Amino acid sequence: MTSGPKLLAKALNDPSGLRFEEACRLAEANGFALVRSKGSHFIYKHALCGRLLNLQRIGAMAKPYQVCQLLNALRELGLLERE
Repeated sequence: MTSGPKLLAKALNDPSGLRFEEACRLAEANGFALVRSKGSHFIYKHALCGRLLNLQRIGAMAKPYQVCQLLNALRELGLLERE
């Protein structure tokens, strides 16, 4: 199991290489809470973020564009430095 900082570094280095469970764990570790799931859609919400975050799996992996959306949301919330 990958720890928080290592998981974040893995997501930043290769969004397409993040497993679905790791993407969910990264979201939850940064204050996102699962509000609902239906089928393959897992919807997360952050108390300080006005929009919802959708995560889906492709086999065992998370969709890369959704990992990028998660990273952008973390930047907007000030939890991740801008590059």
